[in-house]
Amino acid sequence: MTQGLATRLANVISTPTVEFAHLPPPLKWAGGKRWLVPILHGIWQPYRERRLVEPFVGGMAVALGLQPQTALLNDLNPHLINFYTWLQQGLSIDIHLENNPNYYYRCRKRFNQLILTGQANSEEAAKLFYFMNRTGYNGLCRFNSKNQFNVPFGRYKTINYTNDFRHYTTVLQHWIFSAVDFVQLDLRPTDFIYADPPYDVSFTQYSAHDFKWQDQVRLAEWLASHPGPVVASNQATERIVELYGDLGFAVVLLNAPRRISCTGDRKPAREVLALKGIEPQIVEKLIDSAG
Repeated sequence: MTQGLATRLANVISTPTVEFAHLPPPLKWAGGKRWLVPILHGIWQPYRERRLVEPFVGGMAVALGLQPQTALLNDLNPHLINFYTWLQQGLSIDIHLENNPNYYYRCRKRFNQLILTGQANSEEAAKLFYFMNRTGYNGLCRFNSKNQFNVPFGRYKTINYTNDFRHYTTVLQHWIFSAVDFVQLDLRPTDFIYADPPYDVSFTQYSAHDFKWQDQVRLAEWLASHPGPVVASNQATERIVELYGDLGFAVVLLNAPRRISCTGDRKPAREVLALKGIEPQIVEKLIDSAG
């Protein structure tokens, strides 16, 4: 369904269907939006000269897929942003990488020590973050209330690690990374915002600070106040659909593949795409095609 929808949307804006052979996301990320990039690309095309702003950049699949000239990429997780900051500088992983539980837990302990000693922004922390992301359970990124990384060993049979990330520097050179609350972002009226917050589900502790329902409401109201184009995605819970609909967003429901699941359930989940300030013909075609 997603591929067909992207093709029909491409026809609306008179641009060919795009094959996304850009740089892959460097991390394994729960809830990653690589599957959504073809649809977002069709929405993005009329605004491609604008700055892309992502309040919740996550695995960076959208920015890497759309490849804006300038971008402001933010996340609640400062350790993720530290990795991207070093990635932007041409990160090379020169630490030992081994798919072994004892070694994994030693590295996790060292990473948490760096946090406790004020060295969370170091290059070493970025390298350990990459190793734990690739080696930990299901690619999860989870911190307790004391900001200590607590994801267990992943038990993969084989892992294809990457050591050299220097090929990312050219694409990322004009992008700005930050780790602040979204309301602190210095927006321009013309910015194109894509917001993919933590899902409206029970688990939202991706950093030391939980993302609760009042934060979902606060985000939706903040997005509604932006004068430029806005696209937001979230789990299609009844209250999320109602929240964005009441704020005047056009709401589209999509089937989203579950890429990471603890239960092994890979059935399509319903996801909402909320749009504001987007050219009407694009929104109309998107609604018709998704329906």
